[in-house]
Amino acid sequence: MNHKAEAHRTDLMTITRHVLNEQTKHAESRGDFSILLSHIVLGCKFVCSSVNKAGLAHLIGLAGDTNSRRKLDVLSNEVFIKALVSSGRTCILVSEEDEEATFVDPSLRGKYCVVFDPLDGSSNIDCGVSIGTIFGIYVVKDKDNISLEDVLQPGKDMLAAGYCMYGSSCNVTCTQHRECVNGFTLDPSLGEFILTHPDIKIPKRGKVYSVNEGNAKNWDGPTAKFVEKCKYPQDGSPPKSLRYIGSMVADVHRTLLYGGIFMYPADKKSPNGKLRYAESTIFHISVSSHQECVQFSIKSLLLKLVEFLCKQRSVRVFPMSFLIEQAGGQAFTGKQRALDLVPTKIHQRSPIFLGSYDDVEEIKAFYAAEDGQA
Repeated sequence: MNHKAEAHRTDLMTITRHVLNEQTKHAESRGDFSILLSHIVLGCKFVCSSVNKAGLAHLIGLAGDTNSRRKLDVLSNEVFIKALVSSGRTCILVSEEDEEATFVDPSLRGKYCVVFDPLDGSSNIDCGVSIGTIFGIYVVKDKDNISLEDVLQPGKDMLAAGYCMYGSSCNVTCTQHRECVNGFTLDPSLGEFILTHPDIKIPKRGKVYSVNEGNAKNWDGPTAKFVEKCKYPQDGSPPKSLRYIGSMVADVHRTLLYGGIFMYPADKKSPNGKLRYAESTIFHISVSSHQECVQFSIKSLLLKLVEFLCKQRSVRVFPMSFLIEQAGGQAFTGKQRALDLVPTKIHQRSPIFLGSYDDVEEIKAFYAAEDGQA
């Protein structure tokens, strides 16, 4: 064994060490944020282990409940709720898996509100595609007098955001308000996340666009024109490559490192978009036993079914937009800056275009041109 080489392994910038170093820069800090982040990291390690052995531990497939959730969705949600509550630093939790917000018992409350998707892209679990956890952290004004209003803050008021990607390696990428974006990779032999991507800056322009082209026939004009330009540029530049994984964490991770644009646009089926950014959807069908007393037409029923089925339960837009902007990119909804949105209810949906600054500027120009013609 090369003992000298092994000794150097102790001089590593772990995520814990990094957070503690940042804490020393703020004299007023009491370590609450450091404790909260350490509990989030612990949750990520647990979920990573579960994902890696999902097939062996019979964690693949549906959980068997009425919501047709997957086993790992349920497990991951429980893991993060317990990790966050036990930190003693949270007061409100908003999970993609739960219709209602969770209010922490007063004896365990802290000053932070955490919004999270415990397992984004879980439909890809069975085929081994990268999936991940997304989280965003807010500070509440008064932890002893909290309400749902404390969650309904614009994305620009976030204190911190990040994601953990479970793939060929396990990566945590996170940032704090007005701080750089850093990426950490889990070293399985140490059980520690090591700083491998310091101060990530997204390229100003990328060579890739990422969108589900299966919805192309329902896109609005600006989105269709932008994708057409990506494929068939008229200025002599090379066409962009299409890369779409179907797991937002994986698609955004690639966009953050290599540049380009990730799009989840509004369409004719979902004019408000599909991604939730900080509406709880419960679909009830009530039909009389007599045919003449049916309360809605077949057409309206089909429209409700389409609307329900195409909605995704995710708390994704704000944390990912926050990360992209901190790295030098942009996030746009088709109408405004994504982080300026003020939600009126939890799980509210929005279209999203995020990525390299110049690429997002192009899609903004198409929307501005359409508004000018209206």
